[in-house]
Amino acid sequence: MLGKKKPILVFIALLFLSLLSPLNASAADGADLKVSILRYEPIPAEIGEYVSVWVKVENLGYAKASSLSVRMVPEYPFSISSETAQINIGILTPNNAAVHEFRLYTDAGAKQGPGTFEVWYQESAGGTWFKKEFEIRVGSDTFDSKGTVQLMGDAVKEPEVFMPGDRGTISFTLLNSATDNSVTIGGEQYDTYARIQSASLDGVEGIRVTTGTYYGNGLIGPGESVDLTYNVEVAEDTPDGTYYLDFSIVGSSHSYNNNWRIPVKVDSSSIRVIPSKPLVLENGAGTLEFDVANIHPNMLSSVSVRLESEGIEFSPAEYFIGSMDPDELFTIEINAKALENDISFPADLVINADFRNGLNQYTQQVDVRQLKHQVVEKENGLGVYILLLLLVAAGAGAYLLRRRRMNKE
Repeated sequence: MLGKKKPILVFIALLFLSLLSPLNASAADGADLKVSILRYEPIPAEIGEYVSVWVKVENLGYAKASSLSVRMVPEYPFSISSETAQINIGILTPNNAAVHEFRLYTDAGAKQGPGTFEVWYQESAGGTWFKKEFEIRVGSDTFDSKGTVQLMGDAVKEPEVFMPGDRGTISFTLLNSATDNSVTIGGEQYDTYARIQSASLDGVEGIRVTTGTYYGNGLIGPGESVDLTYNVEVAEDTPDGTYYLDFSIVGSSHSYNNNWRIPVKVDSSSIRVIPSKPLVLENGAGTLEFDVANIHPNMLSSVSVRLESEGIEFSPAEYFIGSMDPDELFTIEINAKALENDISFPADLVINADFRNGLNQYTQQVDVRQLKHQVVEKENGLGVYILLLLLVAAGAGAYLLRRRRMNKE
């Protein structure tokens, strides 16, 4: 009887697994939803007024969202009517996005500063709700102050020119260009303090800004300045070129807002190491000479060169150069010696360069060359000595013969 029941149990188990497999496949290949705030207006959200918030939902997965719903869940000082708090978007196919505008009311008793709300989203009717929290600025967009904020000089980038994969910083100095403490306009007197309600640097494809928006909490007096620094990351696959980041500030009022396009250069060129004389060893030893050039547009620091070849010893093992300006050329000499007599030539000579671009450390194999070898026959020292003696003897004989002839005469 046991022999007959066993196939039935196996059949039931296989049937159960086959019923589960579509569910598992659906979970693995389902919609992958990403929720973000596209923008909000006005900036900042005005106290006692409505603010429009545009919510963006993207489907990054491999299956459609069958009945997508989005719900706005605000926290004080924000509120929203129940009739407009939730929207059913419906079907959202892969690689597509939906945008919806929600209008929030900012309480009249709100204080200036950041305000938060949650966006809930549901992939299908009756499914699980997911949520994500966001923050926007609350405050007044008008002040009586007439100070004007200007960008002082150029943005300072470290490093000055980025390489793909670099991390660095971009710094700005914002100056209140006013020179007096007050100014009279239309018969009315105003102070000249400046306010920075917010300052943000927005990245582009290939360059990501990892520092959030700066919110100013104080005043900048006439002639005073404030320094702002943002961290940036350049993706490994970013092509060489010039990219423009948007630096935007919200000042004392909308008429004092500013937007600047900040150029950021990406250049993958670095160190070149070029042999300046033939790479040849004589009788297993020799001195190799190279020209080291910095072809990157800005200074590189901690530059050093290392050679590698199987069975060959190099001295120094690492030639340290230090800092190199753009287009600077430096000539180095490295001694090479074969450790064994049976090394096969020509041999691969691997040339490595270490350097830093800003705070980014690099180790690169810059070239592979062929190291050749030649045998030079050494002259016999005893033979040379005998030859010298013979020359001396011949000279002495000639001298004596000449004296005899002179005496006879």
